[in-house]
Amino acid sequence: MACAIALVVLLVQPLLIIFAGLVFAALLDGGVRLLGRVLPIGRGWRLLIVCLLTIAFLLGTFYLAGVQISEQVTQLRSTVETQAMRVTGWLSAQGLMPGASDLSGLSRQALSSVGRVTSWVGTAVGALTTLFMIMVIGLFVAMDPRVYDRGLQWMVPEADRAEFALTVNRMGRTLRRLLAGRLLGMAFEGVLTAIALWLVGVPMALILGILTGLLAFIPNIGAFISGALMVAVGFSAGAHVGVLAIVVYVVVQTFDGYVVIPMVAKRTVDLPPALTLGTQILASALFGILGLALADPMTAMVKTAMERRSERLDDDRDGAGDSA
Repeated sequence: MACAIALVVLLVQPLLIIFAGLVFAALLDGGVRLLGRVLPIGRGWRLLIVCLLTIAFLLGTFYLAGVQISEQVTQLRSTVETQAMRVTGWLSAQGLMPGASDLSGLSRQALSSVGRVTSWVGTAVGALTTLFMIMVIGLFVAMDPRVYDRGLQWMVPEADRAEFALTVNRMGRTLRRLLAGRLLGMAFEGVLTAIALWLVGVPMALILGILTGLLAFIPNIGAFISGALMVAVGFSAGAHVGVLAIVVYVVVQTFDGYVVIPMVAKRTVDLPPALTLGTQILASALFGILGLALADPMTAMVKTAMERRSERLDDDRDGAGDSA
């Protein structure tokens, strides 16, 4: 057991990349299954259509808004850093924070997540290798998932293979439903935020909407980071615009929390908020940003496996009671 734990610790980053590839494969598989309801063609052709549509969407988005996005990313980073220095300076003047000599280090710590997010958008080349490996793994698994499913079953004792196959099937279905709900929520929140910020005159509405949509993949923490970005950019254009940015954030999050998320959760996966947040904190502390992004899929799959185990134990008790 100690050797197994040590091996997992040493290989945690490759294991996370493989798991991210499986998540991407589930995303592609969900699109293939959805397309199969309207197009009675082979799986390979449906997978090709899904990949082409995804590539076309990404290329179209960057072609139409690429120049504006790249300019706004640089502007956003400098604006957020300037606003953070103003806030920490005001708090220092009120005696609520250390002196000016420590403000630079404190602001860098406070803005570490925001700095990573904005810098990754502008310097995506640094993560290109990892992203490429995730996409390649996901694409190969999505081409023929049954091959890898059978391979996993061969690693399990023969007496437990049927139960293992059922559990894995449920975990895959849960993952597809979770990702479908996440994509729907991301699209809604990103578009609504961009439109609302543009209407009230907040600068950089496009990039803020895109970042809000991307960060919506990580509930709770993502909403907090996107809200901080909106407020910082809003107040950079004046107190009135900053207040409007706060109003937009509250309205969007309220509507998303009380209308969109409950509607999506009924048809997808409903994870308890406290469990989700706790898992995100642990995963981010142990595995970094990749662990934070994959915390929800891991939680959903573990929850599904534990529920199936509980059902099996209940069935065994019922069977033992009937025989007695």
